[in-house]
Parts: sequence; C-alpha cells; structure tokens
Amino acid sequence: MAGFTVMSLGSKRRLLWALAWCALAPCAGAGETGNLGPDRITQAAITEGGLAIDQIRAGGLRIFTTPFNKLDGYGDGPMNAADTISPGGRPTLGGNGTLLRVNGLDAQTCLECHSIISNASIPAELGIGGVGGSNSNAVIKPLSMEPADLRDLDGAADFDGRFANPPFLFGAGGVELLALEMTRDLQRLKQQALDRPGRRVALRSKGVDFGSIVVDGAGEVDTTGVVGVDADLIVRPFGRKGEFATTRDFDVDAMQFHFGMQPVEVVGAGVDGDGDGVVNEILVGELSALHVFAATSPPSRRVRLSAAARQGERLFGAIGCGECHKPALDTEHRQLPLRFPADPLDPSANVYLQVDLAARRTGFARNGQGGVTVPLFADLKRHDMGDGLRENFAQASEHRNREFTTARLWGVADTAPYLHDGRATTLTEAILLHGGEAQAARDQFADLRDRQQDALLAFLRSLRTPERPFADLLRR
Repeated sequence: MAGFTVMSLGSKRRLLWALAWCALAPCAGAGETGNLGPDRITQAAITEGGLAIDQIRAGGLRIFTTPFNKLDGYGDGPMNAADTISPGGRPTLGGNGTLLRVNGLDAQTCLECHSIISNASIPAELGIGGVGGSNSNAVIKPLSMEPADLRDLDGAADFDGRFANPPFLFGAGGVELLALEMTRDLQRLKQQALDRPGRRVALRSKGVDFGSIVVDGAGEVDTTGVVGVDADLIVRPFGRKGEFATTRDFDVDAMQFHFGMQPVEVVGAGVDGDGDGVVNEILVGELSALHVFAATSPPSRRVRLSAAARQGERLFGAIGCGECHKPALDTEHRQLPLRFPADPLDPSANVYLQVDLAARRTGFARNGQGGVTVPLFADLKRHDMGDGLRENFAQASEHRNREFTTARLWGVADTAPYLHDGRATTLTEAILLHGGEAQAARDQFADLRDRQQDALLAFLRSLRTPERPFADLLRR
C-alpha cells in the first residue's frame, strides 16, 4: 500500500520507549519553553530592594495565572511504589503520565480553581482570586472510592478522602495578621501557665475562647482542655481544617498536590525532588511573590443595608450566629511581617517585607488600637459540626473529621456553593446543614417565621466580594 511503512520490532520498541519517557520527562520541540519564562523572581531581588512592592505583586499575579507545563516541572516523576498517595510519585489516570484528578494533578494553574468573583449573577462574574465552582472541588488523598455504589446500594458513592471546594483569596493579609497576633497571645498565656504550675490558665485572644491549660508539678503541660486549635497553640487560619498558618504554607502544599511542582524550599536548590527531569521548579522568590500577592488582596465589602437587612443583622446576633461568625476582629498592628523561613512562634524572625494592610492597595480600615479591623465574620477556630457534615478521611481521627474552621462569611452573597465541600447550593440549605456546636443556632433559624428568615438572608446578601479586585495590576 502506497505510503505505508511496516516498522521493525526494534523501531517499535524505540518508539514506545520515547513515548514512555515523554510521559515522565519534559519533551519539547524547537522553541518550546516553560511558561514561567527566563526572567524569574528570586528571593535576592526581593530582599535586596530591587523590586517595588507592586512589581512583586505583579510577579505573584503572573505565577498565580501561569499554566505550568512539563518544561516548568509540572507533574510527578516515576511512580513511587512505596508511597503512591503523596506528591512526587503518584500514579496517573490510566497511566497518561500527566493527570490524576482524584488525588491532585488536577489543574495547570491556580486561576483554574480560583476564578469566580461572584456567583450571584447569571452569567457569573469571573476574575482573579475568587472561589471555584463545584467542578473545581479537590478530592484529597482517598485510599478507596466506590462511585457505582455496588457494595451496599445505599445511595452513597463512598470514598475515604477529603472533598474540598476552593475558597477565595481576598483579605488574606488581614486574616494572617489576626492569626499571628492570636498565636502570640496564646503563647504568652502558655508561659503564664508554665510560670505558675497547678494553676489553670484560660486561653482567650481577641474575644475567642480556646479552652485552658494547666501545668503539673513535673512541668508537663496538660492540653486536654484546649479547644479549637492544635495543642501547640498556633492558630492556623488557612485550610478548612486549620492546617496552614500563612498563605505561603498553603501554597507550598498546593504546588505539590495540584501541579506536582516541587518548591526549592522543600527539596533544595538544584535538586530534582520528584525525578521528572526538572530542577528548581518553584523558586523561593516565586513563593514570596505569591505570598505578597495574597497578602495585599483587598478584603470583601458590605453594601448599604435595607430595612429588612438591618433586622436580619439583629437576628444574626440574637440567635447565636455571631458567636462563631464574629462580625469583625481587630489587629493591634497595621504591618503584616512576611517571613522566610518562618518561625510560627517568632513573628520578628527572618522578615523580608512588611505589608501595610491599611494602604490603599489593600484597603483595610484602621482601628483605634493602631491596627486594622478585619470584618471576616469568623473566629479562626475549629468547631465540631456534627455527624451530618462529618468527613470520612481515613488519615484523620474521628474527632478531626467532625471539625472545621469557622467559614468566613465576608463575601458570602457571591460565593455559592457553600460549606467545605460545596454541597449546599443555597444559603438556607447551608444554615440548615449546621450541626454539632452550631445546632442550637441552626434550630433557632429554623424556628424563625418566614419573614424573619428572609430578613436574615437579606443581611447575608449584603456581604459582597470586592469590586474589580487587582484592577491596578491588570492595568499594568
């Protein structure tokens, strides 16, 4: 047959070898490069003052929106048979060498999962740094899944991982500074307990109750009375389980999980941490730029209240919603210290940049304490949300599977779907799914007359995301 060539066995083997290698190592044609480009941001350029803060922010915006490819280091390397679930050596879907989707390797860019500024309109308002729709949910570290429900036909597609809907970035600097100051307070109270063995010390910061500790005669700290925070008394406000103290900590984890991009600060400079043929996949300076970008993101806003919404605001407090969804918390300082490497117990160590949260680009309102007011409608504390919202994560305890950090309600009018996994498509549904520590407030909402419920919902719809976030950077 004209134009048809029969390949020899040796040629077939060489072709198969080449295709297999391309699945694991970056293959490029002439002129193809990684999307991060040749002019990458280094930590030295930031710390030595070679870049203005808006240049650093613009660099963070670029990294946030860059679709990483294999020449950047996208993807894991060869599968690690000893650990097939952790980033670096995961299998890929059908052995395609690129994507997994059910345990990370599920996107090419941060923007894919943080792209909805408002879901309150049709069509949705798209933009940078927003929430993700249900299609962006991440399925985290499942060991088994049964989507067909063949085992017991109970209507549940069982899995034993975590299911997480992406939140927005807005106002992250204010949240981070609050957590830093609360950690400082809790560590000071811990020292008081150490100085006075046998005396129980209450752990309160910014009006939030974290339980108590006591030190016995042998100097051992009893943390069984600690609630809503880890025993080390470090407030970690990022992640639905309170896992990350800073957005940088979150980004380090996300880079590896979602993209298979190995940060230099994790694996070392010049080290191919996942064996995919690429080194220096994400530089220290690039993660610093991402940190600056998030820390300077504008906070959400409130619109003028109607008469019904004012009534709803009063009801919000009266039925107990505000006990966890605290309308605002105040910082004592305006400057957020960005640190690398960070010591969670020492905010003054290794500071490479100070971010003024009251500056116009960030936009928090100053308070009378020398700091800023953060209107987040949360308490940065974990709460038991009951059996109805309990996760079935095999790698967590039963208690931790029931706990979630209080959702920040600023911007809630625009950020459907709701709850940690996006299972609630309306605000009413989200409220009625509350349980555990929130059961009493949920029941009081359910007992309200229809007109009162409508008023409370009108109040929640006054909590909006920022208008035109990052507009100054997009004009550059």
